[in-house]
Amino acid sequence: MSAAQREFDIILYGATGFVGKLTAEYLARAGGDARIALAGRSTERLRVVRDSLGEAAAAWPLIAADASAPSTLADIAARTRVVVTTVGPYTKYGLPLVAACAAAGTDYADLTGETMFIRDSIDGYHKQAVDTGARIVHSCGFDSIPSDLTVYALYKQAQRDGAGELGDTTFVLRDMAGGVSGGTVASMLEVMATASGDPAARREMADPYTLSTDRQAEPDFGHQSDTPWRRGRDIAPELDGLWTGAFPMGAPNSRIVRRSNALLDWSYGRSFRYTEMMSTGSSIAAPVAAALGTAANAAVLGLGSRYFNKLPRRMVDRVVPKPGTGPSERARENGHYTVETYTTTTSGARYRALMAQRGDPGYKATSVLLGECGLALALDRDALSDLRGVLTPAASMGDALMARFPAAGVRLETDRLA
Repeated sequence: MSAAQREFDIILYGATGFVGKLTAEYLARAGGDARIALAGRSTERLRVVRDSLGEAAAAWPLIAADASAPSTLADIAARTRVVVTTVGPYTKYGLPLVAACAAAGTDYADLTGETMFIRDSIDGYHKQAVDTGARIVHSCGFDSIPSDLTVYALYKQAQRDGAGELGDTTFVLRDMAGGVSGGTVASMLEVMATASGDPAARREMADPYTLSTDRQAEPDFGHQSDTPWRRGRDIAPELDGLWTGAFPMGAPNSRIVRRSNALLDWSYGRSFRYTEMMSTGSSIAAPVAAALGTAANAAVLGLGSRYFNKLPRRMVDRVVPKPGTGPSERARENGHYTVETYTTTTSGARYRALMAQRGDPGYKATSVLLGECGLALALDRDALSDLRGVLTPAASMGDALMARFPAAGVRLETDRLA
């Protein structure tokens, strides 16, 4: 059955989880006439979620599916154009659904920030997905849409201006209010567990181009730190007075951005160099905060990736946020983020892309981004790229997402700097 003949446009798998329910709420508001179904282990719990969504979702079918029963995943993949999944940690639960979608030629979108899961997805299913026509799109939330789409927007603007290729490019998280989701924490723990138990995986995760389509074709810039610490003015004159430190999600995000460049045949440029930072402000304490935050991130990445498996897992699980949990509605509504990405092109032109969104980044904002990715894959097929396989948001649907963002309350704009 072709994608156009499928029973549903979108099946949301994991709708009873915290972010899954928020994504269902967003799809009920923004989905229009899209044919949507909810899937998960318990149809009774799915019914409770559906009943909370109002009239727009009243007729949405409920489908029992479980990662431990691959035939149920094959069933949902065969019935829909797109599967949107919030079921993580993806290292534990994700590959059977990737396999089902790749086999069925069904598009797929998730929220993973787990680099080795993405590498395993590429190694196991990229070729099959190319053959069947599936788009397997990872990292469709706050990790890594702002990173991936701001760089894509800069590339498009420089291309329109005839300003050359992108050179040194730096993402700066300027402002954020909100918490880290239990699902994100669980994913980070899985990343450290994988790295600490497998030296080969640890080496792959340390490689800035580990997700590239062709490792030998990538530039050799020497060591590229995932935990940099810099004065703002060293990034761009507009940031004079600010201090910046390492962004905790910079490692997985940067690898997604570099994969986008490779998937797009290095259209950003062969000398494209990418770094992620977060601002600590301009107060007298800002350089100290930047240094301490960077040191903490370096310790987590360095020590955690080597020794995490020596910690009692029960003790760790007892002190971290649980998957499926999250903040109050008021906290989610009061959250926000603003990122700015700066680049200098090979012609010397300077640009800045700004992306901002209301809502807690790890919860409300992420549910909007994931929902829009699902809708773009399902409904905007003429605006998608011709690429198939294991892809990134920018490489698969960059133009479609930029067209959708304004109506979704997502601000994304570029400007040329003096």
